[in-house]
Amino acid sequence: MTEKIYYKRQEKLRSVLSEHSLDGLLITNLTNIRYICGFTGSAGTCLVTDKGQYFITDGRYIEQSKEQVKGFDRYIDMDSHFSIIKKNNLLNSNLKIAFEADHVNFTLYDSMKKTFNGVDWVSTQMIVEELASVKDKTEIDAFRVAVEITDKVYEEILPMLRPGFTEKQVANTLVSKYREYGDGEAYSPIVATGPNGALPHAIPTDREFKKGDFIVIDAAAKYAGYHADMTRTPVVGEATDKHREVYAIVKEAQKRGCEIAKAGVPCQEVDAATRDYIHEMGYGEYYTHGTGHGLGLEIHTSPRFSPTSKEVLKENNVMTIEPGIYIAGWGGVRIEDDVIINQNDCEILNKTTKDLVVLG
Repeated sequence: MTEKIYYKRQEKLRSVLSEHSLDGLLITNLTNIRYICGFTGSAGTCLVTDKGQYFITDGRYIEQSKEQVKGFDRYIDMDSHFSIIKKNNLLNSNLKIAFEADHVNFTLYDSMKKTFNGVDWVSTQMIVEELASVKDKTEIDAFRVAVEITDKVYEEILPMLRPGFTEKQVANTLVSKYREYGDGEAYSPIVATGPNGALPHAIPTDREFKKGDFIVIDAAAKYAGYHADMTRTPVVGEATDKHREVYAIVKEAQKRGCEIAKAGVPCQEVDAATRDYIHEMGYGEYYTHGTGHGLGLEIHTSPRFSPTSKEVLKENNVMTIEPGIYIAGWGGVRIEDDVIINQNDCEILNKTTKDLVVLG
């Protein structure tokens, strides 16, 4: 990404801090650090104040930070990050400085208080995450590539979905292909056949595919740090009336969620569009998770589609819509797409068919 993109993000962050009468923000979450300055290493802290913007890390990342970090003065030392901040006088007393309460444990908080006892530390949540939930063109372009790879790989593994192959074999092949075509897997693939499909986050096993099995395949690629997320549920050999019934209900529920999703719509309403239909069709008790979530530099980000969500969709949120039905001892069906939220509708990125696929 260009330096200009990071400068724009930093400008928006400083504007938000000003609106909340905050003198600065201590950023400790590595995903948020990557979003705000570009650093992809495993150890770093960002401090934003009225006086300046500072990136702190250790000697392992001298060259990497020089290349990656945009818009921040770099401080590199073997001392603790707080010691580096203190000895370089980067943080004055009598300032009102926010910290990321969701990402700071008690030990770190205690150290902050003791090291900078003159600072008024303010607990905040989701400041950077909310900025990151609205994607720019560069991010959306990355999503498009990640989804294209995801669709391509799904088609390539279809011949393996038959007796003689196992869940683990397919999962391992998915990972290999994501790494060949992109930046790797967005998350550990879920490949769950037959009764295992009733576990929404099943871990692949050595179970072989059998005729009459639904196969829940929840797997996707990552590209330029951005995570795709797709689920499809084909059936092996033959589809019974029950297979067709359950599949048709999930497909219609997912369609209703996609049709209602647009800027200005409460996330709770998108969830209700899918959940109410599944409930009306008599399977409400078997729908046991939220309807979807934001995507970004992590696989689960803000906002979320759930019955309790208070969030409202914004233009250029990138979301999943993924209702499902899970019946213990029998199996499950989930259909999931990635969508870009527009002013008047949403754009479905995935091109893989959502028709029921029966694998001979």
